[in-house]
Amino acid sequence: MAIKLCICSTKGGVGKTTLTANLGAYLANLGQRVLLVDADVQPTLSSYFPLALTGEKGLTSLIVEGETGSTVSTIESDAIDLGNSCSLDLILSDDPDGALQNWILHTSDGRVRLRYILSEYDDIYDVVLIDTQGAVGPLQDAAVLSADLLVSPIPPEILSAREFARGTLGMIDRLKPMAALGAPVAPLRGLLYRMDRTLDARAIAQELRQETYQPSKGKITILETRVPATVAYREAATRQIPVHRWEPRRNGPTPSGAETMRALTRELLPHLDA
Repeated sequence: MAIKLCICSTKGGVGKTTLTANLGAYLANLGQRVLLVDADVQPTLSSYFPLALTGEKGLTSLIVEGETGSTVSTIESDAIDLGNSCSLDLILSDDPDGALQNWILHTSDGRVRLRYILSEYDDIYDVVLIDTQGAVGPLQDAAVLSADLLVSPIPPEILSAREFARGTLGMIDRLKPMAALGAPVAPLRGLLYRMDRTLDARAIAQELRQETYQPSKGKITILETRVPATVAYREAATRQIPVHRWEPRRNGPTPSGAETMRALTRELLPHLDA
């Protein structure tokens, strides 16, 4: 079956889309068949890489109609240097007015539909990565409940750390009763994102680790991998290429884009370590 990862946070601007795009492209270069799902009303992921083929429909038809064929767009292989044995596809966000949110809210199985629809891709893809909006709402709930693993980027600054503790963890607690409908909340992995070398950032990172390792937090851990605060991620996005291609190596103690994506893959998907 395809492994579904949801990149989520209740705070905007923490790096969800950049992480989704770069991790997806790296996994595709490893030979994985990858599907990206843009479940954000602001369709940044939809324009992150150039498209070779644009699907007739998008996320709205996927959720409302269960349409899994004409909703898939294909990313230009030259942009990410794909071989013949791997693929990187995308389901576009097509709901700028937020009508899909309202539909999910007022449909009895709205929040769990995406979970069952994505299972139809199990024989087509190896990994499904779902990007989400930075705000609590029915669409974010649907994306979270569809995943096998949740990844939450956390910039090491106090407001982001507090929002992770209050908002993201609160969202998980609120959705736990959905397990009765066959949609249990997946384990959560916190990822320190845009990590700099200041003492303040280190102190906040240490505090987050101590807080989330408490037994009461259950299946919540902070990953050892840290995404550094370097310009490579912004430069790669400007050129519409993955960061592991833009920065395959780097001098000094800060890991390159390729090294960071490799380390993150080893933690999240250890079966791909070879």
